[in-house]
Amino acid sequence: MNLGPMEIGLIILAVLLLFGYKKLPEASRSMGRSMRIFKSEMKGMKDDDVRTKDEAKTTPVRGEIVPPAPVTPSPAPVDYEAELRAADARAAEARARAEQARAQQAGASAAADGR
Repeated sequence: MNLGPMEIGLIILAVLLLFGYKKLPEASRSMGRSMRIFKSEMKGMKDDDVRTKDEAKTTPVRGEIVPPAPVTPSPAPVDYEAELRAADARAAEARARAEQARAQQAGASAAADGR
């Protein structure tokens, strides 16, 4: 696809119509800055790639075998059923105390209504 002078002229005319002659210098400056930033970032990425490749080549790989960590003895076995029974007993006691408090409160309010 070759661009002749007529196609280039039409492109320039379309750009002038879209941006206007006042905003065209500002838009081109902004485009130039963006291109400069993009190029510097690309160069930085290439430099990082080269640096990491150099580090990978110079870093020796050692074939050492590391022994496994010592196994710590596990704590005493837990009797979960006994803990469950104890928790159920505590819950039953709490429910009984709540029932008793409700009954006392109901009795107190009934006595207050009877006065």
